[in-house]
Amino acid sequence: MAKRSAGMLWPMPTLMETPVQPRRSDPARWLADILRAEIEQRAGSDREGLLPSEQDLASRFGATRNVVRDALDLLRKEGLVRRVPGAGTFACGGRAVHGLDRLRGLAETFHEEPDRVANRVLAAAVVPAQDLVAERLEIEPGTPVVFIERLRSLDGRPLSLDASYLPAELATPLLGPAPYDLGTSVLARRDVFALLEQTIGVRLGLATLSIEAVSADPATAQLLEVASGAALLLVNRLARLVDGRPVDLEFVRYRGDRLSLTAWLSRDGEGSDG
Repeated sequence: MAKRSAGMLWPMPTLMETPVQPRRSDPARWLADILRAEIEQRAGSDREGLLPSEQDLASRFGATRNVVRDALDLLRKEGLVRRVPGAGTFACGGRAVHGLDRLRGLAETFHEEPDRVANRVLAAAVVPAQDLVAERLEIEPGTPVVFIERLRSLDGRPLSLDASYLPAELATPLLGPAPYDLGTSVLARRDVFALLEQTIGVRLGLATLSIEAVSADPATAQLLEVASGAALLLVNRLARLVDGRPVDLEFVRYRGDRLSLTAWLSRDGEGSDG
C-alpha cells in the first residue's frame, strides 16, 4: 500500500486487524476543523483575505477536491468564509476571542480598542428577587435586586444579549436618577464589572460559570440578527466579591458564529483515572 503524505487528514491504520474506514463526511469535518483553527489564529486584518485554491488545499492535505469543497461549505454555513464564483474563497474575519482565564467584561477584553464595543440598554429596573436569583445571590426571596439587560455589539454588529441581577443595595447607583435615561447612562458605556469596581467601589474576586448551547427565541433572534432557533452560547456566570459574597448573576447569550471562548487549563494533582 502506498504511503500517505504527512498532510493526510487521518493516520494510516497499522495496528488494527480490521481498519475502521472513515465515513464519507468525516474527512470534510476534519479538514474544516483545521481550516477553522487556522483562520481563528490569524491576527487582525490577516483573518480576512483570499484562501488558497481548492487544488492547493487538496494538495497540501492529501485530500480530494470534493472533500475540500465540502469542508469550505461547512465553514461558509458558519459564516467564516464566503465563496465568490470566479474569484475564490475569502475568510470573513474569524470570531472575536474572549478569554475565560480572568474575570473580565467584554469591553475589558478589547481595552486597547474600546470603541469596538457598544451597549444598548434594553431594561434597567429594581425588581424582587425570584427564588433562583435569591438562591444564587444568597439573599431572601423578594429582596430587591437590580435587573439590567443590554444588547452588546462588536464592530457595529450584534454579539450578545446580557441579563444581570445584582443586589439593589449595591447596584442601585448604576441606574442613576429616575426616570432612567437608558440611552446615556453609564450602563450604555461601560462593563458592569468595571462599574461595580470603579463607580461603586467594591472589588470582584472569583466567578463560577457554565456554558451550554441554547436556541434563539424569536425576540432574541431579532435582536442578535440571527435566524429563530439558531444555536447560541449561553454563559451562566456568578461573580463574587473578594470576600466571597455573590454580587452579579448573569445570563449572557452569545452569537457562536462571532465569538470564541478560550482558556488556559492546568492539570493539577497526581495520577489519573482516565
